[in-house]
Amino acid sequence: MQKRRILIVDSNDELRGLLDDVLSELGHEVVALSNAETATARDDFDRFDLVISDLSDDGASGGVQILSELNRQQVMIPVVVASEEKQQPGIVKAFRMGAANFVRRPFERDELQAIVDKTLSYKLRFVEDLKILPHVCERIEFELPSDISLMNGILHYLMERVVKLGLINPQRSNLFIALDEAFVNAVKHGNKFDHNKLVRITAELSTREARFIVEDEGEGFNPADVPDPLDPMNLFKTSGRGVLLIHNIMDEVAYSERGNCVTMIKRAEASLDSELIAGLDDRG
Repeated sequence: MQKRRILIVDSNDELRGLLDDVLSELGHEVVALSNAETATARDDFDRFDLVISDLSDDGASGGVQILSELNRQQVMIPVVVASEEKQQPGIVKAFRMGAANFVRRPFERDELQAIVDKTLSYKLRFVEDLKILPHVCERIEFELPSDISLMNGILHYLMERVVKLGLINPQRSNLFIALDEAFVNAVKHGNKFDHNKLVRITAELSTREARFIVEDEGEGFNPADVPDPLDPMNLFKTSGRGVLLIHNIMDEVAYSERGNCVTMIKRAEASLDSELIAGLDDRG
């Protein structure tokens, strides 16, 4: 991972210092501040590669305030919110405003590094002829052995296609989290890393929505046994975390009766690119 500029916003001096130390040791250029007002007032606020911010207990400031200002300025910087267990409603609010991921406090170094690396790896940029996009409907199918390394390649490819269709803002979307969780669940929990069992992935893409179907050859599970994905209190439970994230990121989620196949729908985000594409489509 190349060196990136990371902005840390956290009111807790000890945790802010810990984040600064860990990310600086990883080779990143770090600016650490205590509040969102100071951060958003910086002249270079729009030139960071990543923001990691805490959440207030009422969900009205901190990371939410950072996201609100980025949305107002139409600046695309991925935001990771750092939260304690009591702040689940704030996490949900932040996700709905475009947070890229969340990391639990107190921090675990390996988890923090993994989330930072994953988030930065999806800072994609794209150029494509907008005139043809309204007429594009893609169906992509993969049939692969249960190998996490192959899943990573598929995830990158699908994210690139979704970005080029203007469905998401590449630097703010958390779509990759849901896809990553679905792929890992199929390999790890569904097929239990058995390379003789296949994972089938289907993507149906247009400028209006993306539909993803992930099916494994495992025994399946009963989705009713997973904690309610719409209850913020369940985000900190160790079991079913991937399912909870998928439900909170995607617009629609449905499991097969057996539980070994999940269908996920993500609709186009409101953005300058999607508005341009929609305008072209409306003119026929």
